[in-house]
Amino acid sequence: MAIIFWIVSVVVPPTMERIEVPGLNLQASFLVWIITMVIAMLFLLRALSDALILGDILTDIFVKRIGIKHEVSPKRAFRDFMYIIIVILVAAAISPILGQVGDFGSTLRNITTYVVLGIILVLIYDIGRIIYRIIEQRAQSVADRLAKMAEKSEGK
Repeated sequence: MAIIFWIVSVVVPPTMERIEVPGLNLQASFLVWIITMVIAMLFLLRALSDALILGDILTDIFVKRIGIKHEVSPKRAFRDFMYIIIVILVAAAISPILGQVGDFGSTLRNITTYVVLGIILVLIYDIGRIIYRIIEQRAQSVADRLAKMAEKSEGK
């Protein structure tokens, strides 16, 4: 699909450079670009939802291998990571469009940048909390095992 969208973006807009859409005061090439971006975003959302499902399965396998209990969900950390990617991609797609909005274009792009930065910081904080809890649980289980081994060795 990426190759198809690339071919469309390379071939179609140059053929429509001088055509203006009546009533919208937009060049037809820009309108085709917007429509292509919207369709690409739909495909991207579908691909990311499939990646989330695959990530959940891989996370389950990984978690079972290292022996972490499922009380704190590593799936949520993976989802947060995927949300970070989605937010960055959406911001990158919206930024050029916002830049063309009259006198407020640069202001809207700056606001978008700061909002995206805030969302990313919150998601990174959540990932850090989840990883900390997982490590804390693993360390506690190792400490419990060592304590039991120490009690057994003292009892002999």
